[in-house]
Amino acid sequence: MAPEENGEAARLLRSFERRFLAARALRSFPWQTVKHPVCVKHPPSVKYARGFLSELIRKHEAVHTEPLDELYEALAEVLTAEEPTQCHRSYLLPSGDSVTLSESTAIVSHGTTGLVTWNAALYLAEWALENPAAFTHRTILELGSGAGLTGLAICKTCRPRAYIFSDCHSRVLEQLQGNVLLNGFSLEPNVTTPAQHPAFETPDTDSPRVTVARLDWDVVTAPQLAAFWPDIVIAADVLYCPETILSLVGVLQKLSACQKDQQAPDAYVAFTIRNPETCQLFTTELGRAGILWEELPRHDQKLFPYEEHLEMAILKLTL
Repeated sequence: MAPEENGEAARLLRSFERRFLAARALRSFPWQTVKHPVCVKHPPSVKYARGFLSELIRKHEAVHTEPLDELYEALAEVLTAEEPTQCHRSYLLPSGDSVTLSESTAIVSHGTTGLVTWNAALYLAEWALENPAAFTHRTILELGSGAGLTGLAICKTCRPRAYIFSDCHSRVLEQLQGNVLLNGFSLEPNVTTPAQHPAFETPDTDSPRVTVARLDWDVVTAPQLAAFWPDIVIAADVLYCPETILSLVGVLQKLSACQKDQQAPDAYVAFTIRNPETCQLFTTELGRAGILWEELPRHDQKLFPYEEHLEMAILKLTL
């Protein structure tokens, strides 16, 4: 095979690996990915593996090539396996590392949508990887962390000083803590006073201090937010209803108000534009709260598998 053909084959396989490990719709079917070390260690859902292997065998038989016993053996394994309520999705990073998440197999589970990764989280993670200086040696507070994809990608590639994942649903927090540990990070105790915050301690390594905090936007107080001392605030895919938008703007106001002797943090909010009226409500409420905003240019780096036709945006807010 010519060098340029080798390069093209490698590119196609890499693209396929990204979609397969993240359990996304596939456009091609290289066999090697089924035995990818990440897949073997953290397998995708049984339903996804079953559908993938069945389609791969169908395509293989259509070209009348020699049958591969490994394919039929792998399919036999998943045909008899029970479908658990949790599965793994893995996202490859440019460094060669990966973020692996345990997620719910259902979009809505335990009364929440926070147990799966949403597209704007992938989009914001891509922007962060393209702009690591915005997070390097900073303390980041993430609002509505969900499964944890964005924060774990930042922790693995952008060298933040400290990272606070937050959510309010008990099952989401439980899964989030597990995903932090699954990706090789240790957890710091929850923050209750500024003196306890990991950003005020000198780290022994380049690994960030990681905290998972319960944070209810409607009841959290300015002093509680001040305990985090964030340099950067981020959120992804949290603009899904008017009530949530009002709560989000409220907590952003509290973050702005609790800054006294320190500079107010920058905030980045990423979202999928499903309903323009919802997005308009968000920017209107930001204006009423006196929070300046600007839309960031679309970034060129597409690292993660999400549908390209989706319209997504990132707003930079000045608190």
